Amino acid sequence: MALPLTPPLKTPAGAPAPDTGRGPWQLARAELRRRPSVKVSLAVVALFLIMAAGAPVLGALGGWSPDAFDKSAIDPYLGGQPLGALGGISAEHWLGVEPVTGRDLFARVVYGAQVSLLIALTATAIVVVAGTAAGIAAGYFGGRTDTVLSRLMDLTMSFPSLIFMIAMMSVAKDVNRILLMTAVIGLFGWPGIARVVRGQTLSLKHREYVDAARVGGSGPWRILTRDILPGVAGPVIAYTTLIVPGMIATEAALSYLGVGVRPPTPSWGQMIAESVSFYDTDPMYFVIPSGCLFLTVLAFTLLGDALRDVLDPRGSRT
Repeated sequence: MALPLTPPLKTPAGAPAPDTGRGPWQLARAELRRRPSVKVSLAVVALFLIMAAGAPVLGALGGWSPDAFDKSAIDPYLGGQPLGALGGISAEHWLGVEPVTGRDLFARVVYGAQVSLLIALTATAIVVVAGTAAGIAAGYFGGRTDTVLSRLMDLTMSFPSLIFMIAMMSVAKDVNRILLMTAVIGLFGWPGIARVVRGQTLSLKHREYVDAARVGGSGPWRILTRDILPGVAGPVIAYTTLIVPGMIATEAALSYLGVGVRPPTPSWGQMIAESVSFYDTDPMYFVIPSGCLFLTVLAFTLLGDALRDVLDPRGSRT
C-alpha cells in the first residue's frame, strides 16, 4: 500500500522564502545590498579612497601641484582675494584657489585626502591589531593575563589622550609628523576594541567546538586562530568601520590646532584652520575642505552602523 505524500510547506503570502544553503557571511552581504544607505556610503568611501590613492595622477590632470603659487589668479589690490566667482573656480582651477597664495584648491584637497586617510587608516590598523590581540589574550587565558591587560586598558582609557597628543606633537620638532601622528593616535585607540573582543572571547571559549578542539590536543595558538578569531571577526569588522571616522576627525582636529602635519604638506584640518580668516570674503575656501571632511566621516559612520546592525546585532542594541 502506497503511503500518502506529504504536501510541500507553503510560505505565507508576501513572506520571503526561507534562505537555506547560504552561510552567515552570504546572508550578511545580501542584507547589506538591500540597504540604500550602504550603497551610497560605499560609493562615497570608494570615491575618497580613489582620490587619496590617485592624488599624484589627479594633481597632474588638474595641471597644478599643491605647492605651486599662481599670482595671476588673485587680486593683489583686494588683499589677495581670488579672481572670479566662487573662489576663483575656472577651467584652470577646478575648485578655485587659496586666497593670498593662489595655490590650487583641487590639488590641495586631493593631497589632503591622501594625508588624512593615510594617517586615519594606518592608525586604525594599529588599533585593530593591538586591540584584537589584547582582547583575545585577556578573554581566553584569564587569570593574571586578564588582570594585567584589563588594568592596562583602564589606565589607557582614563588618560587625557587629547592633551597628551597636543603636548607630544608640540614638543616633537625634527620628526616625521605623519609617522608620529599615526603612532600617537593609535596608542590611545586600542582599549575600546580590546574590551569588545574580550567580551566576545569570554562567551566563545567554553563553546562545545572550542572544548572539542582542546580535548583533541589543539594548542592555544591553533584554538585562538582557528576557533576564537573567526568568532569575533564580525564585531571587529563592524567596529573597525566605526573607528575610522574618529581617527579622521582626530587627525583633522590636531591639524586644525596647528600641531598636526606642517605646511606646506596639505591636510583638511589645516586647510579649515587657514580658511577661518576668509570665511566671510571667500566662503568656498571653507566649504570645500569642510565638505570633504563631513562627507567622509558621515559615509564611514553610516557604513559602520549598518555593518554593526548586521554583523553584531547584540552590540547594536546596547
